[in-house]
Amino acid sequence: MATIDKMEQQLRPAETAMAPYPAKYITLASGEKMVVKQVARENCGIVLETVKPLMTVERDFYDIVASRIYSEVLGHMRYRVKDEYVLLGTVDGEIAGVVNGRLVDDKVGMSYHTMTIKQGLRIGAQLFAAKMEYHFDILGQDEVWIVAESPNGFKRWMIEYELVSRPETWHELGGVPTYVLTRELWEKHKAGKCTGRRPVPEELLAKAENPRLPGKYAQIPGFTR
Repeated sequence: MATIDKMEQQLRPAETAMAPYPAKYITLASGEKMVVKQVARENCGIVLETVKPLMTVERDFYDIVASRIYSEVLGHMRYRVKDEYVLLGTVDGEIAGVVNGRLVDDKVGMSYHTMTIKQGLRIGAQLFAAKMEYHFDILGQDEVWIVAESPNGFKRWMIEYELVSRPETWHELGGVPTYVLTRELWEKHKAGKCTGRRPVPEELLAKAENPRLPGKYAQIPGFTR
């Protein structure tokens, strides 16, 4: 057993000490309160359960985004991705969206994916902004590398944030051209993109501590089950 443990340790990447994301809540257009909270590695199984039903939904590229989130989060759980994090947005304890990313080094972050389950309330935009808040305002990074795998993502991130095109920079997700959110651009757009309040009231936080699977995916185009 000791030999196996030693080998496993050799397989795991060195971990960087990362400040945790401080939970916040956002009042949505519906009046509902969404809690944005980091998920501990050992509790990420529910993220896998959330995205798995969407891995065959071709509409709006849910299939590739869900499949890649599943792989990334599983890699995080199995200690095969360096310095990854996962944030969940929950409404009344039910998962409404998920975002993830990782540190490249102390100055550079890498955005992985943003997925919305509860649609029509700009939840994806809010969670993406929370992810950028984590990189810039909590972790003190200088830039974040970002790619889009859908036209909607390109509109929301590249165009709305005026991202800098940097095709010579290689993003881990593959051949999709890389864009960069700099600190200067974050400071320019933060006030209009990043909302929420802290601390989270105890009642809301208690529900977010034990997130539930989405009750339905009917809002997602192409999902028929």
